[in-house]
Amino acid sequence: MKGIFTTLNLFFCLLFSVSVFAQPNASTRQTWIRGTFVDEENKPVPFASIALYQNGGSKPLSGVVTDETGKFELAAKPGHYSLKISAVSYQEKTISDIHVTNQDIQLGASVLKSSTKRLDEVVVVGEKSQMELSLDKRIFNVGKDLANAGGTASDILKNIPSVAVDGEGNVSLRGSNSVRILIDGKPSGLVSIKGAAGLQQLQGSMVERVEVITNPSARYEAEGMGGVINIVLKKERKEGFNGSFDVITGYPTNFGAAANVNYRRKNLNFFINYTASFRNTPGRNSLYQETYRNDTTFAYRQTSTSQLKGQNNNARAGLDYFFSPKSILTASYTWRISKGKRFSDIQYLDYRPNSNVLQSFTNRTQDETETEPNSEYAVSYKKTFAREGHELTADVRYLDNWEKSDQIFAQQTFLPDGAPSTTVPSTLQRAINDETEKQFLVQVDYVRPFKKDGKLEGGLRSSTRNMTNDYVVTQQNPDGTSFPLPGLTNDFLYEESINALYGIVGNKMRKFSYQLGLRAEWTGVTTTLKQTNDVNPRSYANLFPSVHATYDLPKQHAIQASYSRRVRRPQYNDLSPFMTFSDNRNFFSGNPDLNPEFTDAYELGHIKYVERGSFSSSVYYRYTTGKIIRIRRVDALGNSTTRPENLATEDSYGAEVTGSYTLYKWWKLDGSANFFRAITNGGNLDASYQSDTYSWFTRLTSRITFWNKTDFQMRGNYEAPQKTPQGTRQAIATLDLSFSKDVLNNNGTIVLNVLDVFNSRRYRSITEGANFYTESNSQGRLRQINLTFNYRLHQAKKKTKEPTDGEF
Repeated sequence: MKGIFTTLNLFFCLLFSVSVFAQPNASTRQTWIRGTFVDEENKPVPFASIALYQNGGSKPLSGVVTDETGKFELAAKPGHYSLKISAVSYQEKTISDIHVTNQDIQLGASVLKSSTKRLDEVVVVGEKSQMELSLDKRIFNVGKDLANAGGTASDILKNIPSVAVDGEGNVSLRGSNSVRILIDGKPSGLVSIKGAAGLQQLQGSMVERVEVITNPSARYEAEGMGGVINIVLKKERKEGFNGSFDVITGYPTNFGAAANVNYRRKNLNFFINYTASFRNTPGRNSLYQETYRNDTTFAYRQTSTSQLKGQNNNARAGLDYFFSPKSILTASYTWRISKGKRFSDIQYLDYRPNSNVLQSFTNRTQDETETEPNSEYAVSYKKTFAREGHELTADVRYLDNWEKSDQIFAQQTFLPDGAPSTTVPSTLQRAINDETEKQFLVQVDYVRPFKKDGKLEGGLRSSTRNMTNDYVVTQQNPDGTSFPLPGLTNDFLYEESINALYGIVGNKMRKFSYQLGLRAEWTGVTTTLKQTNDVNPRSYANLFPSVHATYDLPKQHAIQASYSRRVRRPQYNDLSPFMTFSDNRNFFSGNPDLNPEFTDAYELGHIKYVERGSFSSSVYYRYTTGKIIRIRRVDALGNSTTRPENLATEDSYGAEVTGSYTLYKWWKLDGSANFFRAITNGGNLDASYQSDTYSWFTRLTSRITFWNKTDFQMRGNYEAPQKTPQGTRQAIATLDLSFSKDVLNNNGTIVLNVLDVFNSRRYRSITEGANFYTESNSQGRLRQINLTFNYRLHQAKKKTKEPTDGEF
């Protein structure tokens, strides 16, 4: 521990030295015109084009682009000049009669007005792009994507470039399933017990935008090898009463309603979000497996159908108190409850050895009742000082989550002629699973500018989390009594403590800017199996450096190089040994002995802004040790167990291109493509656990505006096949269609969408081992048709960006 503090001391001394000596010498100063451009709400206008003209001249002498904070600087010789400023969605502005001498000129903050039209007191603001790009973060304004209407937060992520969501709701970014998912910049109970699959309970109408950070700096948690996905919920701070309301209907059954309401008067701002939904989601799966033993092949085929009826209620309420315009205290409470009823039918067809002749078939049914209430309490404070960028934020929150599942399984085996088997008795089983989570989090962040463009950041974070999983599986005797099944009854405890400290220094010297950061994290995790008294404590301290450097090129180009070290700690579901029992031939569980994986991530990015859009490209490399991958094993009877394991290493190379372009005023395109190679080495477990795969995925969205405020959107997705250490994951191709029309004097919008038009969103894989071969095909949700009506009260359809607690 002492060595860590010594390292931190030396590091921050080095950073301070860099920031001091990096300042330009006064003797080499040129004459500069400097200033800042903001919008009508005093928010920065990034990437505005600024041209310098000689007074009375018609040709520009030089030009620059504002940075992400709206600032610019132009070198000029003594003389009389004017500036012309243009930016997408803003009115062009001219600043005349600028007299340059031998002294620098500071223009201060200048306001750019939005391209605004007024129709019967309804404001339609210059439309914000569906996708906004910066070198370290991409922002997706989900309301602009018509396919999101009527869906869940999980559905929204399926529509984000670089992001993939599998049939079980697991999220991956650039092919990596180690992703840190945050809600409003903080951990949430939605992604705790169930992982990312919990996002299926959050209605999409509550989401304002999604931020994707592929190579995070030291200010973020080190958790998440692939990066960070931050889901920002809707919240207003406008004066008076305003809100938006949604009503949803769909097929298969999808009924919902949502309200996002805000009222502000003077120093108090009240906000509330409420959504209610009821869904009946059908699914289907199939599996074929061969098992090899003593030169004999045993085969069976499995098919299943399921119906998941879910009722979800989400309420989030709170208030902001403005001590002053620069000092805000926010308190909020979030309550969620989900009640589900799952019915599934599984049929196993067993064939005679070395033949396709049916030997018997078995029917198994599942009847599950599930209840998941959870609460979240949060208090945050933000203080903005006189100098721009100087601020202090503090956040305290407490999460209390609980889940109860009660499942009943009935199984009976029949002969090929349909007669009940006399050798295999029918069974009636019950699985009860209670899970709890309590998490407490404290976080403080401080940012202080220095000199002209320098910035120092620092912060601390402390969190504790305690989770329990009490499970028991019993089987009924012929006399009606029950007995516990061996190995399927235990009480699992998970205790976690993470303390972190970070520091960052950044500065800009003309066209070059840099940011150096270091984060230290101390982690303690203890898992306990109470019945068997298996205790597994582990603790470790790690340093996570980050480096980001940016260089502005002429003609609105910029490049950035970055490096960060990341970690994926095994989470609760990764460690819990509880086995799913709905399918009594294919079991899934966690691994209490799992260790964290570490990644060094390198990225080189480029961004180009044009008048009608923007484009970014990047190449990246990730080196991972202790790679966590789920491994499938099959025993001699054909029963499989799948659980996560630590493989030795993975090398991943990739290139990504993302763009947004307006071909015409009525036609807009957004697209992305990602190409990558991943070399996985699992020789530490088995010499056969090796893969070298080349793969890619792409997404293209085309949006056309017809007459009378009617929009049509079409989006295609394609994921190419990918090799895994145990086989292959097959390709996926899908198409979504959406229509939108404004009604009620532009206060309302009706959206009709058809998701997965061809019912092709199927997750197919081939898994092979020394003694088995398995093909699987699953479709967790069939084609979905949704009709959504949105009504806005005292709100513009296209809102300008509001500050939220989730802003980083």
